[in-house]
Amino acid sequence: MRLEQAQAIVQFVVGEAPAPVSVFVSDSHGELAAAATMDGAPHDTRLNAHRKAYTAARSDATSTGALAEKVRGDAAELASFDPFFTFFRGGVAAFEADLRVGAVGVSGLRGEEDERLAVRAIEAAGLAAS
Repeated sequence: MRLEQAQAIVQFVVGEAPAPVSVFVSDSHGELAAAATMDGAPHDTRLNAHRKAYTAARSDATSTGALAEKVRGDAAELASFDPFFTFFRGGVAAFEADLRVGAVGVSGLRGEEDERLAVRAIEAAGLAAS
């Protein structure tokens, strides 16, 4: 993911969020590309957004929600994951020409809203969410 795309995603989320959130944009390895925490967002949203982006970037699923569905109820599967992974909704992988180029994590709203906002931001930056 190019820096301009990561910054555009952050700006989109900050501009469109209906309440204070944190947004974390990662490269394809889950490392920071751009991030922001809006005034008034709870402190824990920073780590949650980071973990969501990291998980979506490094897992084989297209989102943290999809990964949670995949492993639901399988204790052995859950125990085998990277301990920094999260299964809270709001982490979405970003693709360019079918190549995973990074991911976005949004935290501060309900999980479904976090995820929708991440998808919209990815698409607004000219990337695909699946």
